[in-house]
Amino acid sequence: MAPKLSKADKKVNYDKKMCSLLDEYAQVLVVAADNVGSKQLQNIRKGLRGDSVVLMGKNTMMKRTVRIHSENTGNTAILSLVPLLVGNVGLIFTKGDLKEVSEEVAKYKVGAPARVGLVAPIDVVVPPGNTGLDPSQTSFFQVLNIPTKINKGTVEIITPVELIHKGEKVGSSEAALLSKLGIRPFSYGLVVLSVYDNGSVFSPDVLNLTEDDLAERFAQGVSIVTSLSLAIAYPTIAAAPHMFVNAYKNALAVAVETDYSFPQADKVKEYLADPSKFAVAAAAAPAGGGASGGAPAAASKEEEKKKEEADEESDDDFVCNLFD
Repeated sequence: MAPKLSKADKKVNYDKKMCSLLDEYAQVLVVAADNVGSKQLQNIRKGLRGDSVVLMGKNTMMKRTVRIHSENTGNTAILSLVPLLVGNVGLIFTKGDLKEVSEEVAKYKVGAPARVGLVAPIDVVVPPGNTGLDPSQTSFFQVLNIPTKINKGTVEIITPVELIHKGEKVGSSEAALLSKLGIRPFSYGLVVLSVYDNGSVFSPDVLNLTEDDLAERFAQGVSIVTSLSLAIAYPTIAAAPHMFVNAYKNALAVAVETDYSFPQADKVKEYLADPSKFAVAAAAAPAGGGASGGAPAAASKEEEKKKEEADEESDDDFVCNLFD
């Protein structure tokens, strides 16, 4: 039988394990472990086995290990993990795809009853329908102002009722009623709070971004850069086309108001000098379209005329043959 380890030995072993994980893995998911049982955690470890390791421990011990390991190795990037170790959290070290690992962790949520004093993570709604309870149980519903009726010797809820709101504590009456109805409204599991990747820390929402989301964000960024560049007259690649267009407009306005001119401004001056040319230019486009469209129409009419002549000749031949 192996000798029982002292607290000091356990701390040393824990430090060694965490240091080896920090050296081996560059990606870490910081997860909240509220209301997660040991059996559930064991199933999560099995599900992630292969490219990920789940490490739980006291925050003070984990922070101390990170700081000492950073000093010993010179790896200051891992210090960004320290501010994230707040509350009942754990670490998932992984070499796999962060999104896939996050989705795998989310699969292991387990339903849980509403216990007295627990803060509700979601709104709890009791659906309408037959409860299967006998009429003597109506006192529970009356206390909670839930409309009911007696149907075939059992209590039936008439309309859906919001029993508990998110953020509220579960009362004894609510817990008793949900227990009688067999409703387990809450589900608990490891929840990803932050993502560490080679020294960078970001929200897990980033893992859900698609290519369309990235393209939209990039377009928004380009628009902001363009607006700022135009406002302060600072040339950038994004603003350059707009600057050239604006410069051309300014040069054209100067040419129109002065004797100075250039080839592109000559045509504008010509139109301004004789406004009737605007009408000529505008009429030229439809006329051109009519000319191009007239050829098929003329050809069609000619074909119809030939067809009519052929029909007439056919009728004449028929009459002649009839009297031959």
